[in-house]
Amino acid sequence: MSKKIDIESEIYKSYLGSPYSTVKQSTYFSVYDELFKKFKNKEITFLEVGVLDGGSLFMWRDYLGSEARIIGVDLNPEAKKWKKDGFEIFIGDQSKESFWNETLNSIGKVDVILDDGGHTFEQQIMTAESTLPYINDGGIIVIEDCCTSYMKKFGFKKLSFINYAKKLIDNVNKRYMEFDNQNSEKRIWSVQFFESIVALHVNFSASNLKSERTFNQKEEVVAKDFRYASYPLIIDRLEELSNKRNYRFFRVFLRLLRKTILNIYFLKSYISLKKYLKSKNII
Repeated sequence: MSKKIDIESEIYKSYLGSPYSTVKQSTYFSVYDELFKKFKNKEITFLEVGVLDGGSLFMWRDYLGSEARIIGVDLNPEAKKWKKDGFEIFIGDQSKESFWNETLNSIGKVDVILDDGGHTFEQQIMTAESTLPYINDGGIIVIEDCCTSYMKKFGFKKLSFINYAKKLIDNVNKRYMEFDNQNSEKRIWSVQFFESIVALHVNFSASNLKSERTFNQKEEVVAKDFRYASYPLIIDRLEELSNKRNYRFFRVFLRLLRKTILNIYFLKSYISLKKYLKSKNII
């Protein structure tokens, strides 16, 4: 029988010790430890969206240490009561870029954004997009309760936060040298997925590196390509013929024929792979 919570988690201990109410999923604590342990006992700025009951503010202050600047954002003006306990509180709509620009221009650069706000797709996406320019290098934006991406009451699923995050992954991979990288994602370095949590990692130097092949020896030794070895030999034979001078007049036809045959076998692979993944209840 699997355990519900990692009771040895440091953040879980801070959660239990908070003097005020807060609600967190049992699976989140180990994720918090992994994502936030590097920020412990450092002069960092930590901003959480959604703080009305106050318990999470005290939890983060205990976990991160006295040097951390803890800031709360909420739409309910009653949240301002936590200022008396030493927290900075800003009241506003997280789905508005104008709110974030005004607020973060006042605060300055931030190391961590944790979105535990309203969880609608617009709120989550606009929070991520609007705060990215204000994240310090090495910082992260963490959107939690992403399970709402599969719930109709939080927005249209085609523009859910998870689908937005998938698009970010597409654009991160467009940095690869063989793609047209004009639309590649250079604001974030990587996207990390957990159960109901997505983390956007900022690393400007890494995400702006030019993607190109490197070689660790003076001369490159090219082994024969065996990726299509399980397909008919005619595929490789057609490739060889299309590159020979004597067949240059038939090059277009030969390459078209090769592509057609290859696509037939890709279709066969697709059908077989889809059947396999269905048997594993993956799709």
